[in-house]
Amino acid sequence: MVAARPDLGPNLVAELREDPDKGVRTRARLHPFPRTWAEYWAIHGVIGHGPDCTCPITDPATDPSPDWFAACAASDEPVLRRVAASWPGLPSELVATLAQDDDEEVRIRLACHHPLAPPHLLLDVFVTRPAHRPHLLTLPAFPRTGRTHLIDHPDPEVRALAAADPTLPEPPVADPDESVRRAAAANPSLTPEALEALLADPLTAAGAAANPSLPVPRMHALLDRCLNGAATPPSAARRSSGRISATGRPPRASASAAKARS
Repeated sequence: MVAARPDLGPNLVAELREDPDKGVRTRARLHPFPRTWAEYWAIHGVIGHGPDCTCPITDPATDPSPDWFAACAASDEPVLRRVAASWPGLPSELVATLAQDDDEEVRIRLACHHPLAPPHLLLDVFVTRPAHRPHLLTLPAFPRTGRTHLIDHPDPEVRALAAADPTLPEPPVADPDESVRRAAAANPSLTPEALEALLADPLTAAGAAANPSLPVPRMHALLDRCLNGAATPPSAARRSSGRISATGRPPRASASAAKARS
């Protein structure tokens, strides 16, 4: 912690760069002079976080300069390239470079934090890092097509993503995993005729009912059937009058019934 402080003198930093502990040497080396507190906090927000970290990056009171972030993007230090990848103001040409970085954490941070991260990188991180999937799916640049090559992936969550691709020739409605079947049944490439068969199958009915290709009259028919089925028939109401209530006590008799008994 001391080695990273920006208010240290050059002599003390030079001494800490020779410290027996590798972590101390690294912190002293990462931040050359002149140091600022804004740069310190930018580095501090990255160090010690692994590839599955989902901690939000809070906006600091003051950001380091764009030139400093650009220098970090070109640094030989992976930690500094991770810092650059976490800054959403990084220029597009540097984004393209970091998207091909050898360090996985650089690519992950770029995918999760930069609006110009390429769609193929977002998809790659989705496949390899499940912890980031909920966030990646909310990004406007996340690819909605071009996922069909993942249809045989061993992870059902990845297969479900591929099953929803509207360019998929044959959505896998018979996949052994429920989430994949549901995504496949909701694929808009399916015809109304195919949807009828899926609506009749309890394993795929929910996905088919959510399919945007479902004709409007069929939607209304489904809603009417659900609403009519939800109404309790009078005979069923009479049968339930003698049952034990949810509290474990017999239902309270009506006033007219009590008067008749008296």
